[in-house]
Amino acid sequence: MESQTTKPLSYLIKEFQLEEIYLPTSADEIEISSTEVSRPGLALSGFTGVFESFRIQIIGKAEHQYLMEMSEALRHERLESFFKLKPIAVIVTSQLTIFDEMLDYAKSYKVPILRTNDRTSGFMAALISSLNTNLGPCITRSGVLVEVYGEGMLILGDSGIGKSETAIELVKRGHRLIADDAVEITRVSSKTLVGTAPELIRHYIELRGIGIVDVRRIFGIGSVKLTERIDMAVKLEPWDSEKMYDRFGLTQEYETILGIKVPSFTIPVKPGRNLAIILEIAAMNNRQKKMGYNTAEEFNKRLLEELN
Repeated sequence: MESQTTKPLSYLIKEFQLEEIYLPTSADEIEISSTEVSRPGLALSGFTGVFESFRIQIIGKAEHQYLMEMSEALRHERLESFFKLKPIAVIVTSQLTIFDEMLDYAKSYKVPILRTNDRTSGFMAALISSLNTNLGPCITRSGVLVEVYGEGMLILGDSGIGKSETAIELVKRGHRLIADDAVEITRVSSKTLVGTAPELIRHYIELRGIGIVDVRRIFGIGSVKLTERIDMAVKLEPWDSEKMYDRFGLTQEYETILGIKVPSFTIPVKPGRNLAIILEIAAMNNRQKKMGYNTAEEFNKRLLEELN
């Protein structure tokens, strides 16, 4: 089930080393829930009709200079109107001076004010990236996530099909484990999914008949990774002799996760098939497609030329 994550304001203060100008309460008690930020130029000019208070508001040099050039009475009026909307937090960039009236109204309406040395554009880019990573829509899927030749591969399939055994074989062959059994997937942009493991089971794999295995301790720190972008999904299923499996690869399947379509492949499982090697080939083939070369289409083209 999809969920919306929240984080305390203290996480932003720590990550970006923000100066605490004013906090109405502990930063741990102020919850940030939106990945969107705003520069309140329109609000400071007097238009507050579509103001979204859940967004973090960034005051940079343009907004600061705009306020500087106002008369003192007008600045009081505009700042009171702005802080009356109770934005979740206001961050002043470039180590700009905090107006006395800004601090007064922040205290009156209990709005946190923070400050950074960073310039506005660079800070906003880093802030949005962090918010997307930490607060994006999230879902937990049953499966295994591994990195194979730089491709984030989500392995799906029924319980007992061999997902964990295949993952451990891939780790033995030099690839890296991100998550086993449960994969927490976050949509960090309109095109990108990132997966990680719940902290409790991070770096562990369950092997039936053996038990819980600590991959990091057995295979070394290079065998695991905290997060990975999901580039493809592989569905393992029992071999069905009555089913027609794709033998050319001309038709691309997709798995839709959090509204994003991920290239998907169905791999039939039966004794004698080396799944680790098959998944390595699938990863390299997917990477080759992203680089503009599709083997199936090229082979089909040559076949048609030969027939003609």
